[in-house]
Amino acid sequence: MIKSYPARSLSERCQRGRFLAFPYQYFGCVLERFREGRIKLMWGTDLASMGCVLHANVASQGSMGYNQGHLDPGPENRIYLRKYKAMKPTTNRPIERRKFLSLAASASTLAASCAKSSSGFAGSVHPSWASERIRVGAIGVGGRGALLLEQIPESAQIVAAADCNEPRALAFREKIKGDWPVYSDYRKILDRTDIDAVIVATGEFQRVKPCIEACLAGKDVYAEKPLSLYVQEGRALVTAARKTKRVVQVGTQQRSMEINRVACELIRNGGLGKILEVRAIAYEGPQTSPSAIPNAETIPTGLDWNMWLNQAADRPFNSKWMGWMQWRDFAGGQMTNWGAHGVDQIQWALGMDATGPVELEPLSSGLNGQVRMKYANGVVVNFVIEPGKGPMGGAVFVCEKGKLEINRNKFTSNPPEIAAELRKQLDIVEEERKWSDDLALWQARWHIKNWLDCIKSRELPVADVEIGHRSISVCHLANITRELDRPLRWDPSNESFVSDPQANGLLTRQRRKGFELPD
Repeated sequence: MIKSYPARSLSERCQRGRFLAFPYQYFGCVLERFREGRIKLMWGTDLASMGCVLHANVASQGSMGYNQGHLDPGPENRIYLRKYKAMKPTTNRPIERRKFLSLAASASTLAASCAKSSSGFAGSVHPSWASERIRVGAIGVGGRGALLLEQIPESAQIVAAADCNEPRALAFREKIKGDWPVYSDYRKILDRTDIDAVIVATGEFQRVKPCIEACLAGKDVYAEKPLSLYVQEGRALVTAARKTKRVVQVGTQQRSMEINRVACELIRNGGLGKILEVRAIAYEGPQTSPSAIPNAETIPTGLDWNMWLNQAADRPFNSKWMGWMQWRDFAGGQMTNWGAHGVDQIQWALGMDATGPVELEPLSSGLNGQVRMKYANGVVVNFVIEPGKGPMGGAVFVCEKGKLEINRNKFTSNPPEIAAELRKQLDIVEEERKWSDDLALWQARWHIKNWLDCIKSRELPVADVEIGHRSISVCHLANITRELDRPLRWDPSNESFVSDPQANGLLTRQRRKGFELPD
């Protein structure tokens, strides 16, 4: 939502010449017609907000869809554009074309966000983004969360952090010499009207609920990967993001790497001919939680154990659970951890961002077994490569004209001429420098920048929530196939298994009372 000001405050701002206002959905139309000389712009008085606002008197009746001959900016959908030189208005004084176009140019980023495009969506826009930094709240300040916050571009600033392990967040604030508040309850961040967006870097079992709640609170979201613990909660997040028109970027940063983009495009566009097979890592699955609950230990000072458990079944604290990524109650093992990256590259290269495989079968038994998948176009993906002996962040694409191995910010080929031709499209030295761990561990700065840019433009980010959901769903399907140890048929349009109640029962989880997903 646009930031609201008290009537007196808004009136004073307008009188000081700091704002112009009109309905955001007409910004592009107003600017175009003003440039063409088809409308003139006047200062007027807006009784609804007790402030001076900009009206557009239309030269030809109905040319902008208003029979009354002017735009009437209602208080609920008005945009305020900051002016850089005070220009005290008087009622009905014309605005010179040069001054308005100068103002409009200074707010060009905001203008883009006001118009719905074929690849994005219109959403509520904050008035300060044309000239000020986006205000970000952090939810989850563990290892990965801290790294992301250290990489935030200059177009944003941290204004608050929340972590159910509050001492961890306080230690991070001290490390970077921050002066913003720290909360143990993330909902205090969502309640703040001065926060525009949130970075949610919790564990995957803790992630979707605050992401949905952030969307409902009108905040854009950067959700670290893996996006979800199970398929249906991922779909719930996509639904919430679309309903609220929020920009939700998933932290699969390889989508922002040019090296990965050109490699995936080559495969997707048929540059190597027909795809004969895709060979992927057989990422390890999660372990079944021990039947004997570990003995209770003293809860560390500052840890909200109830909040940490989130949707998982209640149990006494034991430090063993803090290694949560290995346990099925909390995660999907490396299949959803590294698989979130590797499978995402497969989906991207195959052009399957909005869908998934239709057939799955185990090639070997066990929770770490090999899995075969087949897409509707006949492409087969075999999860057969031993972890550590292949591209953890990608896959090997075996095609008619050769093999291309795609990994994080790198590719190799057989014959080598394939990779050599791809490199001609890139500044390899610069791309390797940008994404080097020497600059920042698990670099994501430019992926975060894409998210911030899209918050301003209201376009879909490169790793939009639908893309991230579809990719991690494939990882969930692989783990389900291993668990049931039998062939399965998947309907990606309905996101359900075909005539298989047992398998469909694994698409969801029973959530603990008090941690249900919002409607």
